Amino acid sequence: MQYTFPEDLYTDVRVEHLFSTQIVYTLRTLDECKVRQYSAAFIRLFDGDRWYYASTSDLNAVQAEIDALAKLARKPSRFQDPQLQDMKIHQNFSSHKETKLIFTGHQVSDVPLEDKAAFLETLIPLVEQNEYIKLWRLIYVDAYKKKEFYNSKGAALTWNVQRAGYGVSFQMADGDKQFRESFQVGKTRFEELGGHEDELAALLTECQSFLLDSEAVDPGLYPVVLAPMVTGVFTHECFGHKSEADFMIGDEATKKEWVLGKKVGPEELTIVESGQIPGMGYVPFDDEGNPATVTYLIKNGILTGRLHNAASAADLGEAVTGNARAINFEYEPIVRMTTTYLDNGTKSFDQLIAETQKGIYVKSISHGSGMSTFTLAPLRAYTIKEGKIDKPVRISVISGNVFESLSCIDGIANDREITAFVTGGCGKMGQYPLPVGFGGPHIRVRDMQIQ
Repeated sequence: MQYTFPEDLYTDVRVEHLFSTQIVYTLRTLDECKVRQYSAAFIRLFDGDRWYYASTSDLNAVQAEIDALAKLARKPSRFQDPQLQDMKIHQNFSSHKETKLIFTGHQVSDVPLEDKAAFLETLIPLVEQNEYIKLWRLIYVDAYKKKEFYNSKGAALTWNVQRAGYGVSFQMADGDKQFRESFQVGKTRFEELGGHEDELAALLTECQSFLLDSEAVDPGLYPVVLAPMVTGVFTHECFGHKSEADFMIGDEATKKEWVLGKKVGPEELTIVESGQIPGMGYVPFDDEGNPATVTYLIKNGILTGRLHNAASAADLGEAVTGNARAINFEYEPIVRMTTTYLDNGTKSFDQLIAETQKGIYVKSISHGSGMSTFTLAPLRAYTIKEGKIDKPVRISVISGNVFESLSCIDGIANDREITAFVTGGCGKMGQYPLPVGFGGPHIRVRDMQIQ
């Protein structure tokens, strides 16, 4: 694609070509069966002081949008200053040239719609055979996106990303007792979605027992073992968002709280963020054209990094990390996670349980949130008694201070898993849902407040 960019303004164009499918069943009623396709572009200009934006679904109008924005830009532009090339933010804009199309030949757009619907329908009998399930919902989603990026520094990039998956959410009831859970499978190709029926059946059996036998937990301070999915949500929601450096711009208190080099956990604790990992968070280039990197947010218990776009990196005097992302062509890129995980330790899950005389094992949660403090909302949880998993318990919330909880981690297993909420995603500043990956191994936190 060839565009004529204004000589005195930084300009970039992000083009995206999308194909997506969504199929939804509720109690055998087909609520939605939708295929969506479009090609569109997001255009922005920067004059050294402020940004100008436009988006269009007419690719033939991109040049006209560039020209119109250039007329709006404040003059004289700071980009006419001979010292412009020394501006940190200008140095952070991409000049890369590369094509990376790893899903060519395996696109979800090539799979017939009837095959996708037929696959989803095979799951209906598994859900319906459980007498305690009173309400259920099945969702299939996929998306193939090819992106192009061009800017006035000479960048020319083309890449693609893809996801496919399904989710089963259900509500169980027995008299006044109620319990809800979900099961999700997320992959990068349609062909990889099969073969998880036994896992779903096992979950339904466990949830039935939980519905019938669980009791309210005794509130208090407990050692808590978190399952890999829970570790991942904790890492993403309660630590990852705080590592997005745009939160720190102009906030001196936050900068002091999250100063690099600070010891925040045991030596075994390492948290990593990378767009290079295959899965929901795979992003070879961000939406400013910078390559995905591997960023150690915590390494050996020391706070060592944070996530940046061009602007936040310039403001804090740090390197860009390839974390400028937008959910689609209608939005500007902001600092977002890709795949964030807590790395493996040396223990086994059995060791973590065996070493705990009295505690709680949290196997799944509905959601989590947090910045300096956090909350987790468990679904399935069990007491730990004399080194063994014991009775199912209902927990409303787990809460605490992020840094205090990190410092209380006293056991990390070596069974890391990377997962995702394929039917949802991450939200920030009105941009939802953004596909991300998260994960970790089983971990044990010495003291967590249970309610």
